[in-house]
Amino acid sequence: MSSLVVKPAGPLVGEVEAGGAKNAVLKQMAACLLASGENRLTNVPDITDVKIMIELLEALGCKVSRPSAHELVITVPDAKDIHPVAPAHLFAATRSSIVVLGPLLARCGEANMALPGGDDFGQRPINFHTDGLSAMGASFFNDENSIHATLSKSRLRATRMSLAYPSHTATDNLMMACVLAKGRSVIDNAAREPEVEDLGRQLNSMGAKIEGLGTSRLTIDGVSSLKPVEHEVITDRVVSATYLAAALITGGEVRVVDARADHMGMLLRKIEAMGGDIDAEGTGISVRGPAVLRACDVATLPYPGVATDYKPLITTVLSVANGDSVVTENLFAGRFRYVDELVKLGASITTEGHHAMIRGVDYLVGTTVNASDIRAAAALTLAGLVAKDGTIVVGVEHLDRGYDSFVERLTKLGADVRRFE
Repeated sequence: MSSLVVKPAGPLVGEVEAGGAKNAVLKQMAACLLASGENRLTNVPDITDVKIMIELLEALGCKVSRPSAHELVITVPDAKDIHPVAPAHLFAATRSSIVVLGPLLARCGEANMALPGGDDFGQRPINFHTDGLSAMGASFFNDENSIHATLSKSRLRATRMSLAYPSHTATDNLMMACVLAKGRSVIDNAAREPEVEDLGRQLNSMGAKIEGLGTSRLTIDGVSSLKPVEHEVITDRVVSATYLAAALITGGEVRVVDARADHMGMLLRKIEAMGGDIDAEGTGISVRGPAVLRACDVATLPYPGVATDYKPLITTVLSVANGDSVVTENLFAGRFRYVDELVKLGASITTEGHHAMIRGVDYLVGTTVNASDIRAAAALTLAGLVAKDGTIVVGVEHLDRGYDSFVERLTKLGADVRRFE
């Protein structure tokens, strides 16, 4: 277990980079399976989940090198030399491992994998993935621990599908499968996140024919083969939000130099509602925190709404705002588990179903808290920035899965944060 000791050090000030998006790069690494040859990804975050995906691709038969900390070269063999099976622990280590399912079926006609793991904040069923692939001609023979899929014909067939919910990961997986399917596919109620759009741009650069990126309807004309390309991963909007929230809660001023305001519109409006002063002119985004934070109500929704990954950060900021706030979680019922840890720090928060009622307090008081997932670890660290007497955050190895050099970048902004293994 890893721990952080966090002490208040006043307003955070300065510039910081967010780096490449975790929720984009893992899918883009899987997309490389669709084309034999040397694929290159740049602006890759140096995080644990990328390292796990590297191991998974290598187990499938790829060769992966890292010329620099933020660059990957993925050499993919011919389809006959890809091994459509890998050790179970690699699938269990990250939820995004499910996205190799579509590419493996498209290239190899079969896939054998353990059920994906990842952060534990409620059920995230995979039926959106398997139902769509079944409609394209895949047959599944699953048990409680694994997925076994085969094709009755040599190639997936195009189809029209409508997702019951605009799942980010299911849209990614199905889009990757459709690009090599025979005929024209349509995905209705597709996810619209910037990371989905960025994956689509990569696929189109590889020779795919995808229309409607950034909308809820994707039209995909299947092609017989794709070519490897070089692609730059977009900026991580959740990491960007974390550093902006750090400025907000400490009353500081931080500029995230690579943040994309066009990807964070709804969140920026909520930051303004809490009293933050935003400058999004030119490149990057800066936020100056107010002397007194204001309460506001927030509800999570699929993009372009407020992302569920923002919610632990927002809840933490609102815990020291002036007034009462209600935060509603519409996506994952189990994603209030960090609230008990905030309450240990003196926050006044009660939960009922999908809602958290927050009565802002004048200050938090440091103690030992436990992080249950990536964003909870980040949120509890933010709380420690303003909690009297110092805070110990246990379980911050979660941070390594989604944040590149988190402690170092906070320290650069003036935070008093130390890590202990």
